[in-house]
Amino acid sequence: MKSQQKCIMVFALVCCFAVLVALIFSAVDIWGEDEDGITEDNCSRDCRVVLVENIPEDVSFPNNTASHLPLSAGFFNLLDQAIRVVEIVSPLWLLNSSEYESSFQPAARQGRLLLSKLLALKTKKVQLKISSEIADSTELKLLTKSGAEVHFVNTTVLTKGHLHSSFWVVDRRHFYIGSGSMDWRSLAIRKELGVLVYNCSCLALDLHRVFNIYWGLQSKEFIPSFWSKRLFALFNKDSPLELNFNNTKAQAYVSTSPDAFIPKDRSSDLEAISRVIKDARHFIYISITDYLPLLNTSAYRYWSRIDSFIREALILRRVRVRLLISCWENTHPLTFSFVWSLKSLCMEQTNCSLEAKFFNPRVQRDGSLQGINHNRFMVTDRAVYLGNLDWVGNEFTYNAGAGLVISQPEGVEEKNSTLVDHLRAAFERDWFSSYTRSLQANKIPVCNNNQMNIMLPVKASQLDSEPAPMRSNPNDDGQHGKAKHQSDTNRLEPGGDTFQQKIHLLEQKQAQIKRTVWEDTIETNSPSSESSGSREILHGPL
Repeated sequence: MKSQQKCIMVFALVCCFAVLVALIFSAVDIWGEDEDGITEDNCSRDCRVVLVENIPEDVSFPNNTASHLPLSAGFFNLLDQAIRVVEIVSPLWLLNSSEYESSFQPAARQGRLLLSKLLALKTKKVQLKISSEIADSTELKLLTKSGAEVHFVNTTVLTKGHLHSSFWVVDRRHFYIGSGSMDWRSLAIRKELGVLVYNCSCLALDLHRVFNIYWGLQSKEFIPSFWSKRLFALFNKDSPLELNFNNTKAQAYVSTSPDAFIPKDRSSDLEAISRVIKDARHFIYISITDYLPLLNTSAYRYWSRIDSFIREALILRRVRVRLLISCWENTHPLTFSFVWSLKSLCMEQTNCSLEAKFFNPRVQRDGSLQGINHNRFMVTDRAVYLGNLDWVGNEFTYNAGAGLVISQPEGVEEKNSTLVDHLRAAFERDWFSSYTRSLQANKIPVCNNNQMNIMLPVKASQLDSEPAPMRSNPNDDGQHGKAKHQSDTNRLEPGGDTFQQKIHLLEQKQAQIKRTVWEDTIETNSPSSESSGSREILHGPL
């Protein structure tokens, strides 16, 4: 009798263990969706890549400079290619411009046209899947009613950040990645850049796995301690994909941020940026909206990751560096101090070159700023990196983004044929344009809508009791995006009070300069509604 009871108990325990194992493995395997039979062995490696840009109508470049497919045309073409499923991740969903905005900016209608084409996917029996952290978008509600599946990702709960990834995957064969989002302003008044990649199921499958990470985090308040194998990266910085881009040999891989969202074998954006910088031999050209090597939590901390990569390239390897940074109302005044610190490394140094310019937007008749350079890319003599994040400490630490690295060989016989060549030409067009201003010694660019081209000298007497704030976001919970100046207790860690006092004094001087210029216009011109730290855009004129 006792032996029978023991057998029953053992059998019950074995059954419970089997059920538990089955539940665990079913949860792991179900998260990664079916990949239509595409594997690393049978996927396509013979790909076509196209550079896409949005150049605002009133931004003009000489006819003999680089020009590329309009971003809106690229999106429309991807939708025309779709047969089964379109997967989209975007930090913004604001495609419907107002009647006033459409009349004032005819290109604003491109957003409405894109929305109508997304709504029409249902009639083509094409599935539309969207991952977003925006819960109250009118566009997403319309798309849901039209049959789209929308998964909400509460990134703030998961990482104390925001979902800033911007990419499409179409039929696991074609994809887009770049700075442009599902916002009519990205198709009209902002300067955006990205790439379309066709018939490249190897890379598209890898980016699809990034999409599935967001898709599986729907309404979750925790990040799993293990990931499904179907979410593991197929390629990374140490094992890139060998492929052909436009009949030219290349290597490529997808990177992501933050670390909490990175499964096995995936390279982080910081690792990708580091590798591209370290592999450069002759030049590094960087085009970015904001550059600020600070981490802002309850106090400022120097965030050295990218800053140190650039310093190493300048001093140890003598690589020429150019920084093109946007100059707009939310540019933090310490940006100029950090850039000048980099520039000062090359003073009295032979074969050391760091140049910095700031891209000025234009003031429109309604007082709004247009043409802000939202590009987020780097090009070297050997590779390109296109990402979704600004080069600010908080971005890579908390926010979700994705990047693409493409390396191509030097010495290709046909000149200007590779993506590296095309992106270099786009950068140089912007660099030498009339919209840029060089950083000058002892002068601070004033980045506001009435004094865009003025360079004011720094005077030691220009002090004020309140420093300029860090970027703020009215939707933030205060944990990472909101400025918290503490006049008595604010410390910069590590580094001690001496360094913090210097930072404090720099802020005071530059904040006073900005307030002096703005004081006559602050009541008539509302500040820009976009915060670079989180890029949450309200319904404003910009």
